[in-house]
Amino acid sequence: MSAIYDPHGVERAAQTLWREAKSFEVDRSSTAENFYCLAMFPYPSGQLHMGHVRVYTLGDVINRYRRLKGFNVMMPMGWDAFGLPAENAAIKNQVPPAKWTRANIEYMRGQMQRLGFGIDWSREFATCDPDYYRWEQWFFTRLFEKGLAYRKSAVVNWDPVDQTVLANEQVVDGKGWRSGVPVERREMDQWFLKTTAYADELLDMLDELPGWPESVKNMQRNWIGKSAGVDINFPVIDRDEVITVYTTRPDTLLGATYVAIAPQHVLAQQAAEHNGEVAEFIEACKNTRTAEADMATMDKSGIETAIRVEHPLTGEALPVWVANFVVMEYGSGAVMSVPGHDQRDWEFATKYGIPIKQVIEPAGEEICDIGEAAFTAYGKLVNSGEFDGKTSSEAFDAITDVLVTKKRGERKTNFRLRDWGVSRQRYWGCPIPMIHCQGCGIVPVPDEDLPVVLPEDVVFMGVGSPLATLESFLDTRCPKCGGDARRETDTFDTFMESSWYYARFACPDSNKPMLDERVDDWTPVDHYVGGIEHAILHLLYARLYYKLLRDAGMVGSDEPFTRLLMLGMVLQDGKKMSKSAGDAGDPQHLLEKYGADAVRTAMMFAAPPDQSFEWSEAGVEGQAKFLRRLWKLVHEHTSRGSVVDVETADLSSAAKNLRRKTYTTLERANDDFDRRLQFNTVVSGVHELVNAISKFPAKNDQDRAVIMEALKIAVLVFSPIAPHISQALWAELGETTPLVDSSWPEVDRDALVLETIELIVQVNGKLRGRIAVNVDDDDEVIRTMALDNDNVVRFLEDKTVRKVIVVSGRLVNVVAT
Repeated sequence: MSAIYDPHGVERAAQTLWREAKSFEVDRSSTAENFYCLAMFPYPSGQLHMGHVRVYTLGDVINRYRRLKGFNVMMPMGWDAFGLPAENAAIKNQVPPAKWTRANIEYMRGQMQRLGFGIDWSREFATCDPDYYRWEQWFFTRLFEKGLAYRKSAVVNWDPVDQTVLANEQVVDGKGWRSGVPVERREMDQWFLKTTAYADELLDMLDELPGWPESVKNMQRNWIGKSAGVDINFPVIDRDEVITVYTTRPDTLLGATYVAIAPQHVLAQQAAEHNGEVAEFIEACKNTRTAEADMATMDKSGIETAIRVEHPLTGEALPVWVANFVVMEYGSGAVMSVPGHDQRDWEFATKYGIPIKQVIEPAGEEICDIGEAAFTAYGKLVNSGEFDGKTSSEAFDAITDVLVTKKRGERKTNFRLRDWGVSRQRYWGCPIPMIHCQGCGIVPVPDEDLPVVLPEDVVFMGVGSPLATLESFLDTRCPKCGGDARRETDTFDTFMESSWYYARFACPDSNKPMLDERVDDWTPVDHYVGGIEHAILHLLYARLYYKLLRDAGMVGSDEPFTRLLMLGMVLQDGKKMSKSAGDAGDPQHLLEKYGADAVRTAMMFAAPPDQSFEWSEAGVEGQAKFLRRLWKLVHEHTSRGSVVDVETADLSSAAKNLRRKTYTTLERANDDFDRRLQFNTVVSGVHELVNAISKFPAKNDQDRAVIMEALKIAVLVFSPIAPHISQALWAELGETTPLVDSSWPEVDRDALVLETIELIVQVNGKLRGRIAVNVDDDDEVIRTMALDNDNVVRFLEDKTVRKVIVVSGRLVNVVAT
C-alpha cells in the first residue's frame, strides 16, 4: 500500500473490481430477502448537477448499507428521456432531439459510474426506447376500452407563434415564455385519464403509508382536496335555467350578494352576444393564466351582465358577473360570492362597489370589521333570519336541510382533484396510440401494430409538431373498416412514462404485456428517494398508475413505494441551484480535483437528507483532508506488521475505552443508516472514532489488536458513503472478501459496559474536583473518595462538612459551612 493516497487510482481499482465481479447485478438465485432501493431517475439534460449527486449518493448509501445487512438489493437506473428541453436544444443546436438526448445519456452514465454508484446497469432503459413505451401505449388502449381514458374538449394555453400548447408555468406575464407573444386561451380536444375514479382510494390509502413523511402525505391530501359541501341552485330570472354553485360554507349563504361565472361559461357567452363590453372582457381573459398560484395573486377583474339570478332562500335578485378569477375547469364554472366572509370576493366587491353583508360574527375573541377585510372564520350567524344565533356548524346542516326541502340544493362531497390531462401538442414524446377514422371515429391501434414508433430523424424548427405534417406518420388505415385514416398527433405528458418505470425495472427484458411475474418479487419499492419538488404530482400519478396496474391484474399490492425519503434542496446564495440559472454545480471538476469519495462524503456530511443546505466547495476540501488522514492512519498501522487477536481479559482501561467508542459508533451508525436516515451523523461518528484511534497510545500487542478492530469497523461503517477508499483500506487491513460482499458486524455488548465512570465533585455547588469510580461502587465508597480528593480537601479547610450528596452517575456535592 502506498503511503500517499491517490483517489483516482483507488477509485479506478474499486470500480474495476465491482464491474468484473458484476457486484451490483441482482443475483436471481439468492435466497436472501429482496430489497428494492430506487432513486428517481433523471432527465438527461446533459450533465449531472449537485442535486443529482445528492439524490443518487443518498440512494447508494441505502443500497450499500442494506447489502451489508444481508439483503439481495436491486438499485436500477434509467432515463426520463422525453420532454420539452430536448425540443429547445434541437432548435438551438440544429440537432434532432433523439440524437441530443442519447448523447446526454452517454455522458451522464459515465458521470454516475465515475461517482461509484452501485447500480445494476443491466436493467437500464430510456423512456424514449420503443421497447419501453410500446407497453405504455398497449396499456392506454386497455384503459380506453374500460372507459378510464377518454377524449374531451378542454381550455388550454395556446402559443399562436410556436403553434403549441403551453403549461401554465410556461406563460410569463400572459406571454409565451419563448415566443414572447400573448398566449390565447383555446378549447381543444385533449386526452384524459379518469383520476377522479380513484380519488377516495388515493386519499384513504395515505393513512396506510407509515413510511412516508407526514408533510408529504398532507400535501397530497390537500391536492386531492376532499370536502363536504352543498350544490346550491340559483334560478336564472326570466329563463328556464339555473346556475349551480358548490360551496363548503352554506352557513354564509344569506351573505351572498352576487354570483360570478367564468368567461367560458355558456351564460357569459350568451351575454357577450348582446353586450360588446362583455365580449371585449371575455376576449381579454383569453390571456389569463389559470394556475392556482397565479389566480391567487393576479388582479381580480370582471364585468356585470344583465343576467340576474334568484337567491334560493330570500328570493332576492342577485347580479351575475363575469370574473377572471373563476375557472371553468373547476366545478360548474360559477361561484356564490359572499364578500363579507371571503377575502377574494371582498376585494372584488370593494373594487366594483358591490354590497357587502355580514352574516357571521365571531364566537370568540376574533376581530371582525368587514369594512377593512372579510371575516373568514367560523362563528355565529347574524342577519340570517331564522338561522340567527346558530353556530356555523349548526347552520351548515340547518340551511342545507331547507335547501334540500325546497329542491334548491343537495349535499355533495367534492374533490379538488381533477382528471389528468395526458396529451401534449408536442413532438418529443410517446405517440398516443389512437387512429381517427371519419367513419368509425376514434379507434385504438391494434396490439400487433404496436409500438407506434415516434419518427426520430426529423427536422424540428419549434413551430408546431412535425408529426402534424409528416405524412409518413399521419397516413394509415382504419383497423375496423380498412379505410383511409390518420394517426393521433398528440403525445403523452411525460409524467406518464415516470408513473410506471419503477415496475418495469423488475422485468426490463419481459416480452409479456407490460410486466411479468417478477414484478411482485420486487414491488412495492422498499425505499424511494427523490426531491421534495416531486411530492405531489409525480408521486400522485405514480400511485394512480400503480392502482390501474393492480386492477388490470399486473401487480399484487396497492401502493408503489413503502418508504419515502424526500430531500431538501441544494442552495447557492440562498436559492435553489439550477441549470437555467447557470449555477447547478457541475460535479466534474470536483471529481477531477478531489475524487468521488470526497464529493460523496461532503454531500452526506453537509446536512440531514430532508433539509436544504448551502453548497460550498470548501466542504469537499475538508473531507478530502480527512480521507488522506484516514489513509495515513491505516498505512502506519499495517506497516508495523501483523496483529494478534483481541483478548478482552488482558486489555488496559484505555483499550477498553477505545473498544467502547468503536462499538458505540457501530451501534449509532446502524440506527442512523436505518431508522433515522441521518447520514451526516454517520460521517461525524467516523470522524470521532478516527480521532480516538489517533490519540490512543499503542503500548503492546493487545493495544494494536484493539486498533485493528477499531479501524476495520470505522472503514466498514464508512463504506456506504465512501466506498472506494473503504474497499482499498479493507483489503489493506487483511480482509480478502470484497467489502460489498461482507456483513455488518454484531455489536459486542460487553464492550459497551462501563467499568469506571468519572464524577465531578462540587463544594457548595462549585466544581472543585473529579474522581473515577467503579460503576458498582456504593454511595458510601463514593462519598469517601470525594472527601479524599486532594483539591476537595484544600477547599474544605476550616469548614465543617454538613452533608455529602451523591447524584448517581453524575456528581457529588459536598455541603460545608
